[in-house]
Amino acid sequence: MEILQAIINDIRVDAPVREIRRGIHWTAVASRYCGLSSTMIRDHCCDDEGENNFQDSLPRLTALEIARHALSDNIAEASVGLAAINSLTEVDLSRCFEINAAELLAKKGKGKNVSVIGHFPFVDDLRAVVRNLWVMELHPRPGDFVAGDAGKFLPQSDIVAISSTTLINHTLHELLQLCPGNSIKMLLGPTTPMIEVLFDYGVDVISGSRVTDEETVLRHISEGANFRQLKRGGGITLLNMVRDKRLLSG
Repeated sequence: MEILQAIINDIRVDAPVREIRRGIHWTAVASRYCGLSSTMIRDHCCDDEGENNFQDSLPRLTALEIARHALSDNIAEASVGLAAINSLTEVDLSRCFEINAAELLAKKGKGKNVSVIGHFPFVDDLRAVVRNLWVMELHPRPGDFVAGDAGKFLPQSDIVAISSTTLINHTLHELLQLCPGNSIKMLLGPTTPMIEVLFDYGVDVISGSRVTDEETVLRHISEGANFRQLKRGGGITLLNMVRDKRLLSG
């Protein structure tokens, strides 16, 4: 919770909420900007009464008030809270680089031990260039390890790529503590807040997204699009920030 609280404390503005859109794969909150987060529907434990109370309260809340629900133990509330955080975030584009996070991970991970928290589409390509690849998932696919194996593999890793959904289920801080101090730590995915305070907690690369065509993105979310389909449909730009520019060389 400490990292989330620091992120929320770093938000200096508030705004009325123009729209909330919750799809199968993605949740969006539109306030100053349009912010995204993973819906994480498979991890959502149903509490109809609590869910209805939260849903009913949303029209009365500002974006910052919704953002504070990122601290909730309820996955659905936390997901909307992260989207609200991203909707308020003013991205410092002067700190952003046009790099492909998967390519950077492959370049830095060549011949090294790499852990990935979350089964990203690039893991099969990554496996061909690294020494060891350990993919850990709450819902493991063939070849993946269970999330509980993080304590075994992260301390052995030279590079760790972590899904930003760990902010929603509140496991990011614990995972970062398992990483060696000299390892490169990347936070990946559209849920990622593009907020520099993450560097204070040991993250080296912040890789997220920015909605550039709100109408198109909201429509695709309602149609059940996954992130690849959102990207193909346009309206999203991938953004990356690095703690140290030297990470981009070599």
